[in-house]
Amino acid sequence: MSPIQQVQGKQKITPCLWFDSEAEEAAKFYTSVFKNSSIGEIMRYPKAAEAVSGKPAGSVMTVAFALDGNQFMGLNGGPLFKFNEAVSLMIMCQDQAEVDYFWEKLTSGGGQESVCGWCKDKFGLSWQVIPEGLDELLQGSERAMEVFLKMKKIDIAQLEVAAKS
Repeated sequence: MSPIQQVQGKQKITPCLWFDSEAEEAAKFYTSVFKNSSIGEIMRYPKAAEAVSGKPAGSVMTVAFALDGNQFMGLNGGPLFKFNEAVSLMIMCQDQAEVDYFWEKLTSGGGQESVCGWCKDKFGLSWQVIPEGLDELLQGSERAMEVFLKMKKIDIAQLEVAAKS
C-alpha cells in the first residue's frame, strides 16, 4: 500500500504539509510530542523524478504519519513554499498542564511564541494551543478578553479570575 493510500483510507480529508527536505525529521518530532502517534510508510523519490523535483533519487519524498489518530502527509517538495499563519493546527487541551506541555514542546528547539495561544514550531508550522472552555471564559467578559489579548501562552487561572471580575 502506498503512503497516499495508507493516509487516504483513514479519513476523508488529510492535511499534506509541504517541507523543503525535513518531512521525516518533522514527522519524528511531531510523533514524539503527541501520544498515540506513529510514522507510516515513507516513499522515496525515484530516479525518474530527479529532474522534475530537484531531489536526488532515494531521498524522502513523502512520509505518512498519525498524530493522536489524525492522519497527515509530509512532502519534501523543495524550498518554493513556506508555512505561514494563514493555516494553523489547533490543539484542544484539557487543562493548564496540557497547555504547558504542548507549548513547551512546540516552541522548543527554535520555535516561536506568538499571541493568544498561537506559536510556531521549529519547522515554521503554526499551532494554536487552546484550553477547552476558552470560549465560555471569553464570552460576555470584556475583562477576560482584555487579559487574553495580552497573553502569549494561555493562562487559564488568570482568565478565570478576569472573567469573574
